Amino acid sequence: MIYRSDGFVLTNNHVVEGAEEVWVTLQDNRSFPAEVVGTYAPADLAVLKIDAVDLPVLPLADSDEARVGAWVLAVGNPLELGATVTAGIISAKGRDIDIIQDNYAIESFIQTDAVVNPGNSGGALVDVEGRLLGINTAIATSTGFYEGYSFAIPVNLARKIADDIIAYGSYQRGFLGVNITELDDELAERLGLDRTRGVVVTGVVPGSAAEDAGIQLNDVILEVDGHPVLSAPALLEYIGRARIGQTLHLTLDRHGKKLQIAVALRGIE
Repeated sequence: MIYRSDGFVLTNNHVVEGAEEVWVTLQDNRSFPAEVVGTYAPADLAVLKIDAVDLPVLPLADSDEARVGAWVLAVGNPLELGATVTAGIISAKGRDIDIIQDNYAIESFIQTDAVVNPGNSGGALVDVEGRLLGINTAIATSTGFYEGYSFAIPVNLARKIADDIIAYGSYQRGFLGVNITELDDELAERLGLDRTRGVVVTGVVPGSAAEDAGIQLNDVILEVDGHPVLSAPALLEYIGRARIGQTLHLTLDRHGKKLQIAVALRGIE
């Protein structure tokens, strides 16, 4: 998927991982050898560079504003058929399907029912206005082919990773320094909580930004910068889009009392 008119291209890490050579073929059938500028395997994203200019690019949507039920189009080269467009709707947001085997994985996929098959990976997911909404990445299937569940990296996350790789050669990821899990009815009852929205802190990394800010075990993170935290994947995505050194303002529930805590994100040393 062409990201910038000066030759930067986005695709999935799993598409280029282990490749000795990478080539990019454009819609006009021109082919270019591609340099892998950088990758970030925990989000399955790769940035390529080809020696081309004045390339057509899609305007970027705001994936935060995408709504469940909205129509989308998936573009790719499924089953080596050539350029193919399929349509569907957004089925869910913030999906974690545990497909990226990495301790630092960021899985907060946009789920759609647009037909996606092998060959679609790295292609564009666009809204009805033709704006880039995500990067098609995976399907949930028992056969290896489409069964109704397709997943794309949200463009807001892809943009942060790609821009960092282009500017610095690597993704500059900020970390809060906590382990988290979903707050469900059973966990809420065990912790004596009267709510089931938010994520529970199950561990605090020693010496981390979270520890220095005073975040504690069993704190429930309710909001970040005023945005409700609806799931663990959504929180990981939000943090993943923030800068190292950026201050996040968290609303916590601690033993039934609301707290406001500011945390400046750090990189991994």
